[in-house]
Amino acid sequence: MADEHKPQADATDTGSSSTKTLYELSVCRVADRFTNLKKYLICLPENILFDVYYELYKKNKLCLLGAEFSNLDTFSKMLRVRNKRIQLFQVFQALMDHGTKIDNELAISYNVCCLEIKKKSNCQANIIDLGLKLGSFLSDAGWYAESTKVLLSCRDLCISESETSENWCRTLDCCHKLLRAQAAYCAFKDAAETHELALYTIKKLQDAGYKDFNHAALYAEFSVFFFMRSEYNQAYGWSVAALKELKPTLPPRITIDVLRQAAKSCVVKREFKKAGLLIRQAVYLAREVFDKNHPKFCDVLIDYGFHLLNFDSITNSVHVYQNALQIREQIFGRTNLHVAIAHEDLAYALYVREYSSGRFTKAREHVERAIDIMEKLLPYEHLMLASAKRVKALILEEIALDNEQDNGATSNKDLLLESEYLHLSALRLAQTAFGERNVQTAKHYGNLGRLYQSMSRFQEAEEMHLKAISIKEELLGSNDYEVGLSIGHLASLYNFHMDRYRDAEKLYYRSIAINLKLFGKSYSGLEYDYRGLLHVYEKLHEYDKLLEYRDTLICWHDLRKQYNQSEHSPIDLNECPQPIENVIKTFFSM
Repeated sequence: MADEHKPQADATDTGSSSTKTLYELSVCRVADRFTNLKKYLICLPENILFDVYYELYKKNKLCLLGAEFSNLDTFSKMLRVRNKRIQLFQVFQALMDHGTKIDNELAISYNVCCLEIKKKSNCQANIIDLGLKLGSFLSDAGWYAESTKVLLSCRDLCISESETSENWCRTLDCCHKLLRAQAAYCAFKDAAETHELALYTIKKLQDAGYKDFNHAALYAEFSVFFFMRSEYNQAYGWSVAALKELKPTLPPRITIDVLRQAAKSCVVKREFKKAGLLIRQAVYLAREVFDKNHPKFCDVLIDYGFHLLNFDSITNSVHVYQNALQIREQIFGRTNLHVAIAHEDLAYALYVREYSSGRFTKAREHVERAIDIMEKLLPYEHLMLASAKRVKALILEEIALDNEQDNGATSNKDLLLESEYLHLSALRLAQTAFGERNVQTAKHYGNLGRLYQSMSRFQEAEEMHLKAISIKEELLGSNDYEVGLSIGHLASLYNFHMDRYRDAEKLYYRSIAINLKLFGKSYSGLEYDYRGLLHVYEKLHEYDKLLEYRDTLICWHDLRKQYNQSEHSPIDLNECPQPIENVIKTFFSM
């Protein structure tokens, strides 16, 4: 039997997991004597130097590592080691958790470098390239504010260069990466300026007759920007434009980003067949190109969860979101905005899944974790908190209602008041960022309507629901899912609390018609409309209608059971991505 305490250096069994290669032993030895050997390491190839630094990370020598990575020249070398990006994310996050403000130090160093390099025009292209790589990395790592600082300096450097097609292409590349960071960070005013600069630069290239720049990635980022602002028609239009730009020769990363953003735009336009086609291809392509623990695969999973949740495949969406959260925590640790967003998404999916069961403990834990992370990393009253506060408010309201039914707990009033505070805070943030006539603002009005109904403040509840319906109908049309949702909530208010049964009846019929058209007869939300009508007809003593909708509800239960039994695993392990030209052809034929 092998000696379990035998030193690794003496291990000779090549099948042993504890055996290290001569190279690994050498790296470990250099890391142990790093301070003494540092001056000799500058000549090492970048991938070997990375391994030495990663060994320092594994040995928890974070102070030493932080001093090295805060040097822009050193970190630029690490950015060139493309095949170890996940490890670089892990090291970077560990340094941030350790308190080393490496993101800020690198941003400052780059800004100083840009100021100095303007005097040496022959070196500007290299500094622009470094800014694009550093800014993109910081954005991918979840540190959007510092990414924006780097890319703004990079943009200014691009603009200051001579008017050539080559420089215009660099400017567009910078706009692409800058817009991504600004939109993700909800800096919409600045993002709008970047969007305008990109359009202006595109026109200059077109006027010059330059046709060698592919706009797929940039158009997808335009779509993300408008999607984040809840301007769904423009988001959809730009995503379709991005799809038209896709070519088999483009890098897979760009193709994946275009597919997943176009899928999200299709979801909000309720084009579910198109969305399903695109997001599944994005999942299979990401799985084929990247490792299953890669952040890009995780990004696709988040968007796939969004599609599943909106398409009423709720249990599957929970599983996908759980997988995505696990991957992000492995890469980015526990205190990162990427992780916070994954917690929030999972919390909302759990809330939807457990709406009828009342088991909201896990959902509450995840949303509170999301808010805790955001409050640590974001400025006070940042817009990213609005969505998480909304989710927590919804969960607290349902907990209070369930407690009231169970034991009349005295804390229910406090839960409802906290929910009101969160909803009002989220509404205020949305109004400041988007204005009154915006889908996000309307959603917050609708949530307040439901809450005031729970608090027996019925006139205020009606006022909030009517505001939500008015805004949604203006922006989305009278037959959109969001409109149907608010109509159903107002019907519930009229039905159960205001004795306006005929008004409730009309609204339920509108809600049912919208849901049947969008989702079909097995849609989960139909249960609430059918039960609402049963109550209406019982109160009106219309027993023929009562019997009719009892039969309808029984039929719905059978259909729902069949639907749940027919749901397959969200990801087919045997499926391979189709050629992109086939996907595009299928999309435009649907």
